[in-house]
Amino acid sequence: MDKYQKLLKHIIMRKGDANVPFAGICQLLCRIGFHERIKGDHHIFTLNDIEEIINLQPKEGKAKSYQVKQIREIILRYGLKPEE
Repeated sequence: MDKYQKLLKHIIMRKGDANVPFAGICQLLCRIGFHERIKGDHHIFTLNDIEEIINLQPKEGKAKSYQVKQIREIILRYGLKPEE
């Protein structure tokens, strides 16, 4: 199991949303297929077949817990997983 699979499992299992590294979640979203656009400290992720837009900002090197929850809901709703 690579680090992206571990991070995805961590997010889906709801184990400490406040302890998800910001860089790791950005890389995971890119591996899933999202396109990243950066404006200031806002990292904006979009995917063609998904209506939702994910907007992340770091907080002391971690992703904000409510944003991790939003990402979990999108991953589960659309059945997304990292590309091999």
